[in-house]
Amino acid sequence: MSGFGKFIGGGLGFVLGGPVGALIGFALGSLLSSGEAISTSTTQRIGRTSEGDFKMSLLVLMACVMKADGHVDKAELAVVKKFLVANFGEQGALDALHILKNLLDQNINETDVATQIGMNLNYSSKLELLHLLFQIAYADGEIVASELNTIQRISTIFRIDRLDFDSMKAPFMKKVDRDWAYKALEIEPTATNDEIKKAYRSMAKKFHPDLVNELGEDVKKSATEKFRSINEAYESLKKQRGFI
Repeated sequence: MSGFGKFIGGGLGFVLGGPVGALIGFALGSLLSSGEAISTSTTQRIGRTSEGDFKMSLLVLMACVMKADGHVDKAELAVVKKFLVANFGEQGALDALHILKNLLDQNINETDVATQIGMNLNYSSKLELLHLLFQIAYADGEIVASELNTIQRISTIFRIDRLDFDSMKAPFMKKVDRDWAYKALEIEPTATNDEIKKAYRSMAKKFHPDLVNELGEDVKKSATEKFRSINEAYESLKKQRGFI
């Protein structure tokens, strides 16, 4: 299997249909015309998310976030390329960037694509998609309101719990939000030490990287970063309060 096949993993299923499928068909035009075979798998088991569907969903939503402020410049593409290399390796990043650039040339109905993706991914996969979108939005050290609003709208369409959304955002707000660690653990600053310990155990289970095993090692590596942020929040509160 050649470069693109390696990037998408175990083939494509639901992303080949509906509004996402129309976008993907255009974006893959040059690859398909070059004679590369695209593996498909339309018999996805309910509750499971294929690696290929997840990664293509990510690229479509990345395009939504990048287009949120009305333009995409070279500096932003450079930041995105760095993100893609870090998460998918040099070859995977080149494949993804090729597809992404084609997606950026299209008019994307954010609501339609997010609805289709949300209906076909399990909750853990949707959480990891949001985590990756936050990573992209904050990759240059700051985020514009239009990008944050786009991610929030996608989260709402995904039916992500508000506390889970705030937990995803919290680690990126450390410099401006003194209560970020509490939000990362989905608790209030008035929580007792025992409540903090209980919340940490609960969050460690909710965001454990093993929950996205089926999405491949690349995605699992990214999920580990969210898991580490939960540990960081817990250690920060332990230090602040002086408990063990």
